[in-house]
Order: sequence, then C-alpha cells, then structure tokens
Amino acid sequence: MDRPGNFRVYFLSVVLATGALIVLLREHRPSFLRPDLHLCAYVSTGDGSVTVVDLVKLKAVAHIPVGPGLSGMREHPARPEILGVNSPGGYVWIFDARAYQVSARIPVGPLPYALDFSPDGSRIYTTTSGNDTVLAIDIPTRTIVARGHTGREPVLAHVSPDGKSVLVVNRREGSLGIHDAATLALRNTVAVVPLPDDVAVSPDNSVAFVMSRSEPRLSVVDLRRSVLATTLDLAGKPTGMLLKPDGGELYVISPEAHGLQAINTWTHEVGDTMILGSAPTRGVLSADGSLLYVSDTAAGRVTPVDIANRRIIRDPGKGFPIPAGDAPGALRFDPEETLLLVVSQGSGDLAVIRVRTNFLVTMVPVGDRPQDLAVKLYGNKEVTR
Repeated sequence: MDRPGNFRVYFLSVVLATGALIVLLREHRPSFLRPDLHLCAYVSTGDGSVTVVDLVKLKAVAHIPVGPGLSGMREHPARPEILGVNSPGGYVWIFDARAYQVSARIPVGPLPYALDFSPDGSRIYTTTSGNDTVLAIDIPTRTIVARGHTGREPVLAHVSPDGKSVLVVNRREGSLGIHDAATLALRNTVAVVPLPDDVAVSPDNSVAFVMSRSEPRLSVVDLRRSVLATTLDLAGKPTGMLLKPDGGELYVISPEAHGLQAINTWTHEVGDTMILGSAPTRGVLSADGSLLYVSDTAAGRVTPVDIANRRIIRDPGKGFPIPAGDAPGALRFDPEETLLLVVSQGSGDLAVIRVRTNFLVTMVPVGDRPQDLAVKLYGNKEVTR
C-alpha cells in the first residue's frame, strides 16, 4: 500500500538532487573565452611578489618577485600591462601580462605610494612623498616627461576626468594641490581635512571630495574657484569612498559607523545611512551604479547592496552573506561584471564569486598577506602603442 507513496518520495528526491547538482555544477563551471584571449587577476603579496590567477582555469599560474613594499597596483586601460609602485625602492614597475615578467623599473624618487593614468592611457602620474614631487611618465618610452613641486608629503596624484588637471593630496600639509596636467605647474592649493589620503572628482570636473582615514570629516572643494566649499561631518572615520558613475552620489564606507553614508554631490548634504555589518571596509560599484559590494574585514564576508533602493540583497536564490575568507579587503569585478574578486588578507586567498547568484565559486591561494588587486583581459596578438 505504501509503495506508490514511497516511489513518489524517491522520485521527488531524485529530481531535487539532480536539480541541486545541476545548479552546483553550473556555478562551479569555468568561464570560457576565445583561445586568443586571457583573463587574469593580479594580486600583490607581503613578500613583494605578484601572483597571477587565471580566471578561466581558476588557479594561480605564476608568482613573480617584484620587490618589497608594493602598492598602487593598476591595470593599464589598453595595453597588456599591470603597473604599480615600489615604495622602499622608489620606482614604478611595469609587468608584462603576456610574458609573466617585469618589463621595466622606472626610478622616480623616495616613497611613491600610488599612480593614476591620463584619460588616453599614454601617461601615468605618481608622487614621491620623500621629496615633495609629482611626476608624469610617458608609458611607451618609459621616461619621466614632467615634474612639479608639491606640498609636504604628497601621497596621491589623481587625474581629473577631462585630463587637464592633476590633483595632489598633500598629507602632512593637509592640502589639495591643483596642478596643470601637461606641465605639472602648481595652479592653486586648497586647505582640506588634516592628514588627507584620498580624493574623488565629479565627472564634470567641478568638485573634489577629499577624505582622511584619521578624521570623521570630508572636505568638498570647488575646483572651478579653487576654494573649500564645505566640510561635512561623518558618522565615523572613513576607509573608502565610491562616486556613482553619474556623479550624483558619493558613498562613504566607515567601519566605525558599521556601514556607509550617502552624500548628495549637488547639494553637499549627508543623506541616508546604511548599517552593513561589523567592520565594512572596502567597496566596489557596478558600472551602472545600481549594485554595490562591501567587504567586511571582521565578519569575513562580502555584503551585496541594492544601492538605488538602499537595501541589502537577501532575495531567494541570492547568496547572503557571501563568505570571502579571513579579513577580506580589496575587491574588483572582472570586465564583464560576471565575477567578483575579493582579496582575503588573513587567509591569503582570492575569493571568486559569481555575481548573478552571489555564489562563492572557489578560494584560490595567492600567498602571504595579499593587498592590492588588478584584473586584465588581453589578447595574444594585442598591439602595444
């Protein structure tokens, strides 16, 4: 009498198990590219190396020594190259993505920390905080083509969207220097929050936002008049800020505030506050500005946020919370925004998450104390100019 009922139970169990297996295999399947294309992540580690992770094979394929104190790593927007700085050695390094080797080391001066590209990718700009200098390097010739004097202890050079200005964050002086991008001559200096260390610029080049990880305040600089427009009070000391692609909102992340604050960039007013977790630290925005992922260093997870509707994504079928190893920090999308990549500093891994389902695909070991992250899609026959 129970056999038909048991058969239905067994049949349903098999169907559910098969469905679950299909979903699991689909999430763990590798990505596919044309044979002449390569997609890799590049992670700097505490031993002064760069680990190359093949994002199709989902495994580390190289661990290349570069030098101690690596920082400011960025992928070139057009060339198959990864660039960064070696702070103790005082040089900019260029990594050839196709050859898996460092192709150039360009001496720049004492204590560089970060770099930025001109809009056309022909130049990089960096600062040397040890001698208060900003420099421009021509990438094709690997030569320094301009120098400018800055305020005390410049830690960051940021190119304006129109490519006409280079904004230099002078940490010890507490100022923002506005330099001509072609000559690096100083146009103006604006006093900002003490010990500044990051800057974001509106798409129309009219406003700069300057933050300090030491201060629960944010400076708003009117770039057209070269004056301080206002100083905004924050809920806690920030660790990162993200400008919406259309420039309408700025999102400031703060572990002290356990979340983020949204700032209206037109009215310069602090708006909504979202509580996200224990210690939200870093974030990444989708290209359309609708989706935000925030790494939580203390909780070991990544929080997905529907930023337009100000809600944490907990939809059925969407992973939450997303595990990301021990002390996740820097995070990036791949070029198609199908994968989210998260550096786990404590466990020495790169977490690979599928964006469509917020599913953790795998954790790839990359080395001790990973820090920075870059992602590059390139071809075998790509021409460097």
